[in-house]
Amino acid sequence: MGIIFMAAPTLYSQTLYVGTNYHPHDDKDPEKIANDIRLMEAAGFKVVRMGHLAWDSYEPTEGHFDFAWFDRVMDLMGKAGIKVILDIAVRPAPIWLHHKQPSIDITDAGGNRLYPNHRYMEDVGDPQYQRYALRYADSLTRHYANHPALLAFGIDNESGDGPISYSETVRQRFIAWLKRKYGGADSLSKAWAGQRWSRKIGDLEEVGLPVSGNINGAPERMLDFRRFISDEVSQFLFKVIDKVNTNAPHALVNTNAWYYSPMKFFDYTSIAYSGKMTREGCGFYPGNSLTTNYGVMDALFGIARIQFESTNPFWCTEFTTMTAVPNSIRKSAYASLLYGNQMVCGWTWQSMHGGEEQYLEGMLDWDGAPNRKYEEYKKIAAEFKKIEKYFPYIPRAEVGLAFSFPSVIAGGYFPEQHQTQLQSCFDLFAYRNMDVRVIDIARSALNYKLLFLPGLSVMDEVTAARVRDYVKEGGTVVMTGNSAVDDKTGKVFASTHPGLLNDVFGIRVAGYEETDALNELSRQRLTGKKLEFMFKGHPVSTESARFEVIEPRGAEVLGDITSLDRDYPIVTANRYGKGKAIYVGLPAKGEVLGALLDGLIDELSIRKGPVAPAGVMARQIDKDHVLYLNVSGEPKEIKPAGPCRSILSDKDYQGDFAIPPYEPEFIELK
Repeated sequence: MGIIFMAAPTLYSQTLYVGTNYHPHDDKDPEKIANDIRLMEAAGFKVVRMGHLAWDSYEPTEGHFDFAWFDRVMDLMGKAGIKVILDIAVRPAPIWLHHKQPSIDITDAGGNRLYPNHRYMEDVGDPQYQRYALRYADSLTRHYANHPALLAFGIDNESGDGPISYSETVRQRFIAWLKRKYGGADSLSKAWAGQRWSRKIGDLEEVGLPVSGNINGAPERMLDFRRFISDEVSQFLFKVIDKVNTNAPHALVNTNAWYYSPMKFFDYTSIAYSGKMTREGCGFYPGNSLTTNYGVMDALFGIARIQFESTNPFWCTEFTTMTAVPNSIRKSAYASLLYGNQMVCGWTWQSMHGGEEQYLEGMLDWDGAPNRKYEEYKKIAAEFKKIEKYFPYIPRAEVGLAFSFPSVIAGGYFPEQHQTQLQSCFDLFAYRNMDVRVIDIARSALNYKLLFLPGLSVMDEVTAARVRDYVKEGGTVVMTGNSAVDDKTGKVFASTHPGLLNDVFGIRVAGYEETDALNELSRQRLTGKKLEFMFKGHPVSTESARFEVIEPRGAEVLGDITSLDRDYPIVTANRYGKGKAIYVGLPAKGEVLGALLDGLIDELSIRKGPVAPAGVMARQIDKDHVLYLNVSGEPKEIKPAGPCRSILSDKDYQGDFAIPPYEPEFIELK
């Protein structure tokens, strides 16, 4: 069967939005605002994002809403043909609210209530906070629901950022959450292994928060607490979304979904799979470099782990400015198109005058004069206008990469984190110009030819059953090290590993060895974390802090570690039902999985990406159009299937053509 290209759905505009984040609340100067909008028009901008981090600009005192000044800004944007993403700035809360309702303040793990000296210093789960925040969301969305300039409402900003609170009110809400989950103290003590070290809970009022000063509690308690915090954040966001859907049922809903901030990483999957976030979004910050690509790869991974399996366009509602090297913003903008992005919205319009980011440089200098970044965004807008009718691109993935929030938390005890392994798997496909989806196994239809389970340390019954059925019905799955170690409560399985799935993989994982220590017996005199293994007769060198001791129980051994005191099986494959389960007893890395993946791509007839030389990113947008991006420092020769035309430069190619360093090319096949 040939490649099937889907026509773009008609429920969204085939527009590529280029624009900026704008902060008219900084001075509210009508003359300056009018001049800014003229400059945006001259740059060809189609969108601005406004309102974020500015609650008290609309509600300066309790219950007193002032929208008149912003009405004028919205009207001017509409007159200029510039659409508005209006953020509902439920964080940070105004100082007047912190003063009136001190329970919303953050309390640190030492019991100290903290003054809100920084943004995002609110206890989002606090009922008083939510009451005021939802009143604000209600007033803002009702007022602007039908404004002609409105493109979407933004739901909060960077919801995973900001410290976790450890107040007494948090403890009481945590107890209520535990009661709903476990019922009583006996069930809770069993789930938390209360018999260990005399930590048994006899009454739920004895429950404390799992962090005391700088001392963390046991893994089971930490996992439940982070699940509780995650539930509070998600449930609050749903309440804000519901306000929009009630007051502005025809408005799009978007957010800058930095759920994976190290401050308050929460489980975004319930929102991502709800269908209520009609435009997933993020800040795209690849760093300032033109010549290196790891920052771009990291930012692209950010898109994938927010988008999950949504087929709606993605919006990069923040995009880098600062001191980005000339042409690096443009390079990043084209890279984002390859992953379904529809919006490049620069952060920020003007270099800031005050506050936490007052030294951050934007498209305009501090005195309002446009700089080189303004010109670069202007160029992006002009080029995107030429090609927008062919976009946004809809990824056509045949491979799923499993994400697990519990494994993020529980897997933090391993040297190799779940999210690091997940990103390594993502990179494998990015380098091959292939589409891939980050998925939640319990929520996904699993319509994929291949699944990766990279370091899924927590394995619950629902996920295990889905994996078992998937393989039984003919699917192929690859599981990597540190997977299925813990049960749903966060305790290590007191049964054969990989827990709940050992028969599917046909192995017993006996435990792990520390590479550095065992290298004292290395037959190849390797040191530190270095290992070598043979995969189907080919040597592979890698590094890993640990490797797993695997005993085959019906599985075929595909690879052995050969550099230690004896050979250790490290890659196995087992037939189960109609499918195949492959286990790799090392963390996911490119050198570990590369050869295995290439074989599976051929074996499973997985659709490959466009043929392109190393250093060129590419996607076939539809049957007649291919987007290339040279991310290397040397010209790259492209060999098209036949004569073609460059839509960017309006140039005809009769045969091979070269793409200059760090340049895009968008061709139409004749």
